[in-house]
Amino acid sequence: MQLLISPSLRHVTVLPAKGFKEFVKVKVGSRRISYLMVFYSLLLFTFLLRSWVRAVESATDVPEVIYQVLEEPTDQIEIEEGPETPQSLEEFMEEMKDTRPDAETFAVKLKAMVTLLEQRTRTAKIQEYLYRHVASSGIPKQLHCLDLKLAHEHSINANARLQLPSPELVPALVDNSYFHFVLASDNILAASVVASSLVQNSFRPEKVVLHIITDSKTFSPMQAWFSLHSLTPAIIEVKALHHFDWLTKGKVPVLEAMEKDQKARSQFRGGSSAIVANTTEKPHIIAAKLQALSPKYNSLMNHIRIYLPELFPSLDKVVFLDDDIVIQTDLSSLWDIEMNGKVNGAVETCRGEDKFVMAKRFKSYLNFSHPLISKNFDPNECAWAYGMNIFDLEAWRETNISEAYHYWLEQNLKSDLSLWQLGTLPPGLIAFHGHVHAIDPFWHMLGLGYQDNTSIPDAKSAGVIHFNGRAKPWLDIAFPQLRSLWTKYVNFSDKFIRTCHIRAT
Repeated sequence: MQLLISPSLRHVTVLPAKGFKEFVKVKVGSRRISYLMVFYSLLLFTFLLRSWVRAVESATDVPEVIYQVLEEPTDQIEIEEGPETPQSLEEFMEEMKDTRPDAETFAVKLKAMVTLLEQRTRTAKIQEYLYRHVASSGIPKQLHCLDLKLAHEHSINANARLQLPSPELVPALVDNSYFHFVLASDNILAASVVASSLVQNSFRPEKVVLHIITDSKTFSPMQAWFSLHSLTPAIIEVKALHHFDWLTKGKVPVLEAMEKDQKARSQFRGGSSAIVANTTEKPHIIAAKLQALSPKYNSLMNHIRIYLPELFPSLDKVVFLDDDIVIQTDLSSLWDIEMNGKVNGAVETCRGEDKFVMAKRFKSYLNFSHPLISKNFDPNECAWAYGMNIFDLEAWRETNISEAYHYWLEQNLKSDLSLWQLGTLPPGLIAFHGHVHAIDPFWHMLGLGYQDNTSIPDAKSAGVIHFNGRAKPWLDIAFPQLRSLWTKYVNFSDKFIRTCHIRAT
């Protein structure tokens, strides 16, 4: 008999002796069922099937002492792993048949082995979290190379320092007859894919204005890329955060909150090695602490959307795009959607055929065990997604959304970061509460960065696909079958792309 655990840890399969085709398969739904209980159930089921049971009591009655042993605290069991320790269910059953222990001894050995397997599973799970953290948090050397090459080009080539847009097109930046898109990114390759896919799929590219916001260190190479890779007739603007006068004057609440947030995260000092070395915390807690080390959670780029009304005071409506999306259709129809006075047009994430991706409600993000959350919000309220959002800036300016965002950031800091999971979506769910207009899911398909069995036909037919999750398409850990949907907008013959060895696979 063999015990097989799938790489994703979602399936446990028990195969009987050779010659049998039948098997028992247990699906661990969303990993919410305790692995310990799964192993208990499987082993006990196997135990009942073996003829050895009949020698102890009867074929139908399980000795009460087995339940007594299984109910004892696990920490009271002495676990010694040595060369003679059974390494599989088959070895364990062979040992039981050879030694013929009484029911209590059998239960003790059974529990010890299951506990050992639980520890191995925990270790493997933590290692998986650590590897994913390292793989997703670092900057691939190819992207670092692209930044450096473009920065050098910016310094020696006047054509890489063009004003974007050209002076005669500047009035279009505040003209509401154009379709205005906003992209905040410090990833040049990702930004180029968003821009290329937007323009290539537009029915009227001459009416498209893309406002790219980046940080000071990325501004020069970003400007160089879009100066040398024109997307005419679309209009591209590249600005750094320090170019916005509003952000450099007075106090910016998010900046203050970020400074406090950084101090709060100092509790995770010691880095990833210290975090994974903890033997008492549950794996999902360790995963959250590893995630807290990610630089993006302390970056203004991740909060910039909350300041859109101030950053673009002359615009009435914009579509905000994340840099891990691909646009596959013309988006001008988004301006025809009637928002009914709402501020944020977004795709809801609690309805859909994919129950793994489209089953998100407020309780998926907010901590309803905290009284501040439980008394103000409904845990079953449908969540929505960032990534491709229509923002009615006129309606926004009539609300207190930005103030609510700042207030809840401060409350989360006072609560020791206990009100929600990491990221900007949870405070966004709160701040935009009551101001969201649900749009057709066609406009935004999620999960391509963490759902490896995403339907390819469904992805190809979506208006916008979003690689949200750790498996970004520019990383080695991207899902190969989905990556081509992103790489089709990368020109691999470009000299900068070739020089930095950026390849499709």
